Amino acid sequence: MTLFSLPPVHFARRAALPLALLLALPGCSLLSSSKPAPGHSAYQAEQFQPNENFSRLFDANAETTCEAARRALLSQGYVITQAKPASINGQKSFQPDGDTHLEITFTIVCVPDGRDKNIATAYVTAQQDRYAVKKSSSATSVGVSAIGSISLPLSSTQDSMVKVGSETILASTFYDRFFGLVSREVKDLH
Repeated sequence: MTLFSLPPVHFARRAALPLALLLALPGCSLLSSSKPAPGHSAYQAEQFQPNENFSRLFDANAETTCEAARRALLSQGYVITQAKPASINGQKSFQPDGDTHLEITFTIVCVPDGRDKNIATAYVTAQQDRYAVKKSSSATSVGVSAIGSISLPLSSTQDSMVKVGSETILASTFYDRFFGLVSREVKDLH
């Protein structure tokens, strides 16, 4: 019996499944294209518009501006992880509760400006990394054959910090406070 010799009901059932699949495929692609792929939406929101959140102009050369930024970080308890004449990196740790740990890392680059290079722009980015305690347990057993077949369960837990998030700090008031302190340090250095 061939496909064409089947009664019309059987033919309709056999043809309906492939036809339904063909009709559903374009709909699936429409559904999948309506959402951006995970991890790709952050860069699409970047505007690349001029703003003053991440930079300030100072009435000092690049080296003096970066030295003022270094002193500002030190005065607030930051550890300087790298210091060059035109760039500074600093880091500070926080522990808001027993299972959470935060780190703020500053990256500062000082660029000479002006005709005589006697003023500078400081470009600053602060990043906050979040860590959480991850508890892992392991169990082993020890058999003591001299006493008999006794197994003693030995278990231990090990805590480790795992990075759970990272983001650039965007709050303009955060940077305003930092640049205000750098400005005071620049005045003290002159």
